[in-house]
Amino acid sequence: MICRVCDSTRLELAIDLGMQPWANHFLREDELGTEPFYPLRVVYCLDCHTAQLDYTVPKETMFGDHTYLSGVTKSLGEHFRRVAEDVHARFGFARRRNSAARPKILDIGSNDGTQLKHFKQRGWNVLGVESSVTTARLARQAGVPTVNEFFNSDLVQRLGQRFDVIHAAGVFFHLEELHSVTDGIRQGLTDDGVFVVQFLYMPSILQNRAFDQIYHEHLLYYSLQTIQVLLRRHGLELFDARLDPIHGGSIIGFATHVGRETESPKLRELLAREEAGAANDLATYHRFADEVVVMRSENLAYLQSAADAGRRVFGMGAPVKGNTLLNYFGIDRRLMECVVEKNRLRKGLFTPGTHLPVLIEDELPEPPDIYYVLAWNFKREILANNKALLERGVEFYFPVNPPEATP
Repeated sequence: MICRVCDSTRLELAIDLGMQPWANHFLREDELGTEPFYPLRVVYCLDCHTAQLDYTVPKETMFGDHTYLSGVTKSLGEHFRRVAEDVHARFGFARRRNSAARPKILDIGSNDGTQLKHFKQRGWNVLGVESSVTTARLARQAGVPTVNEFFNSDLVQRLGQRFDVIHAAGVFFHLEELHSVTDGIRQGLTDDGVFVVQFLYMPSILQNRAFDQIYHEHLLYYSLQTIQVLLRRHGLELFDARLDPIHGGSIIGFATHVGRETESPKLRELLAREEAGAANDLATYHRFADEVVVMRSENLAYLQSAADAGRRVFGMGAPVKGNTLLNYFGIDRRLMECVVEKNRLRKGLFTPGTHLPVLIEDELPEPPDIYYVLAWNFKREILANNKALLERGVEFYFPVNPPEATP
């Protein structure tokens, strides 16, 4: 293969998580045992230092329809509200030459419209682009104009519009059509427009040992240094960024056309921190891979001891990343009875590969002895919502436990 960012052929294996199913393919009962498995390997580009998967499950398989909803989790909804407030204050009405005109935002991978609702409430003209049939329909039903297509440069040309802000949260590392999408963003921005990009931050993944954030939908794993390489290839560049605790550590970056803005002190500080911490070095990835092997042994020993003691274990949450962890660790019904979820689109389904049934949280007759928390990135919310269970002695075990998520 060639590097997804710079076209180099100098790629080296960094992390191997074995053969895994597509993690967002929650199964009907009649599909059990029929799901395909694919290599889940991270390779490292020796030229631009970008970490990336070496195998691509087609985007039509992964994003044509799925059951993930942005609006289910209160913490994520609050995060999107704060982002909208920040973007509105910095790049909204006050920034426009004609302050009476409504600013325009396009959201790539807009899901159920949760992010755009906050902009709509603040008077923006909004447009979502969402490839999933189900979630696009939900967004339109909620009053958010949504195009049910994949975003790329061809779509931008057909839309024939330019936007003051183009936003992408949790999607820019998904892109099979990476260069067409990035060029489409450049074409779709006004001359002083801003691209707001939110992405899982690879240095945080490494620090937190959050290997479960590696799955087939996530084709790329950016640092600030590496995403800047991609953006500059298409006439864009970051001028500001901040590290946010959402999902255990994500970057909210602000980019525009090359040469229009100067780098902020915060961006320079974060880039210097990457350099000092060797975040973009191959040796750092190899150490991480070794740590993940140790995590597997530790977690299996914990779950086996719980099983030997007759303690019932349920998974808390059915996030996509949880399926990476379940499959790599080899956790099945011998060690865990089920996973418990709020999202009713997953009711009655089963986890891919490990075949754990998905139950709905408010329909449980009794809690387990242990909740093994797969949705660890919402630790604060989960513990706050379950104080009564904690007081009853139910244990909440976090296999990944970043300091940012700790109350």
